[in-house]
Amino acid sequence: MPEVIFNGSAGRLEGRFHPHADKEAPVVLILHPHPAHGGTMNSKIVHTLHRAFSDQGFTTLRFNFRGIGRSEGSYDKGEGELSDAASALDWLQSINPQSHRFWVAGFSFGAWIGMQLLMRRPELEGFVSISPPASLYDFNFLAPCPASGLIVQGLSDTIVSHESVGVLVNKLRNQKGIKIDFETVENCDHFFTQHLSNLQASVSRYLQKRMQTFPQSLAS
Repeated sequence: MPEVIFNGSAGRLEGRFHPHADKEAPVVLILHPHPAHGGTMNSKIVHTLHRAFSDQGFTTLRFNFRGIGRSEGSYDKGEGELSDAASALDWLQSINPQSHRFWVAGFSFGAWIGMQLLMRRPELEGFVSISPPASLYDFNFLAPCPASGLIVQGLSDTIVSHESVGVLVNKLRNQKGIKIDFETVENCDHFFTQHLSNLQASVSRYLQKRMQTFPQSLAS
């Protein structure tokens, strides 16, 4: 996968960019878990998301938040990381001028950042959030949530409670005009240990369903 470097507000950001052969293919930005707890763009769930989206015909970008790998800057408690994600989306749009479909996906901390980006960028038409940290961070900014998406949670997650994610899902489902798919995985921890194939299958099924509304050229 080609290595890329693009500019962020705190300096250069390191990423891995995988363009689809179709210049009009949908594009997804994939965000990694907490930078202060070992999260990188090479995290297993991030790579699983890349495979699921790529297999369904998406151009993908995953990158390291500031201070991780070769990305410049230092951890900024979410505010700077949201700026990084916005810079990454700007870069994606600049090099994919023929694409008009943009998504965001994230795992844990990355899901929190991704949902904030969703509120700020109306061109994002869909999202996938894995283990969103609803018991650790405030998600009240989703009022209303601007796009439909998928949330996946392990039922044996000891970092983020299943109950808190369920409350978030119910709140989003009460909003008009969007549809939230919610899937749970039995005996599955926060990191989907031994369940990555189940996760990939869940995301792939959801994307196949959503892509039925895409132009046929993008689904091929």
